[in-house]
Amino acid sequence: MSAPIEVADRLWVATATADRVAPSTHRDDLRRAQRMPAWRAREFLTGRALLRELLAAVRPALSGTDVVADRRGKPWLRGHPGIGISVSHSHGALAAGVAVGRALGVDLQRPGARVTASFARRLLGGHAERIAALPPARAAEEVAWVWTAQEACVKATGAGFADRPWTIDVPPGARSGRWRDYRWISLREHSATPLSCAFPLERRCGDGER
Repeated sequence: MSAPIEVADRLWVATATADRVAPSTHRDDLRRAQRMPAWRAREFLTGRALLRELLAAVRPALSGTDVVADRRGKPWLRGHPGIGISVSHSHGALAAGVAVGRALGVDLQRPGARVTASFARRLLGGHAERIAALPPARAAEEVAWVWTAQEACVKATGAGFADRPWTIDVPPGARSGRWRDYRWISLREHSATPLSCAFPLERRCGDGER
């Protein structure tokens, strides 16, 4: 695991590659993984392992807590609604985040070799022309940065694709911005792989997690 990055007050993100993380052996994680295909189970367990390593570094007492999903599928720590968590995977790259007092969305994306013009227009809208002249690999990387910010926002709300992430205005090259009552940050100075997080602008106090 990389050293945790404190992106905002009591909000941390860490990254790793799957080959450097031993899959989680937590009993609840193993129980959930039993229902998955082998490839997905390994991805799931390495993601959970990274999350638990991050918790051990920043909130040690919570590192063994069961992870449960709300009605929309967003993960939370059982009995600790004041702690936001998020995990993301992309072709062997992993990221996890922990936030005290607010919800959290984390997303990373390994870019492809190129991106179609139609896909770029869908995500970037009126900004698409700004990447049209870039070399294909560089354009694909920039679109991946935009997508991670958009996806992090809808992970933070818990609504996922129902919140239409492709409609969120994220200009190419931007490092941070606002959407609704959320702030998003792209960790361009910390990660070679496109990686962003999003969280509510207002903190909330929950179950004594101060």
